Amino acid sequence: MIDPKLLEILACPLCKTEVKLEGERLVCVQCARRYPVRDGIPVMLIEEAEPPSSGKNTASTERSNRRAMRKASGGLGS
Repeated sequence: MIDPKLLEILACPLCKTEVKLEGERLVCVQCARRYPVRDGIPVMLIEEAEPPSSGKNTASTERSNRRAMRKASGGLGS
């Protein structure tokens, strides 16, 4: 169980938007990546996240995700 106050301040490390608790995962409302919760601790690492399902992912979302990933890693590009 995650403290509701903690859940309010958590954000997806990739796109910086809110996450919602769904079962044992925190799901980003924008990119739909699913971050695991292990022993009650959210693992908010992009590398640990399950990618969004292909059915929900559009080309536009993929472009946004790639830009966010480059920005998060300090890369250049638009």
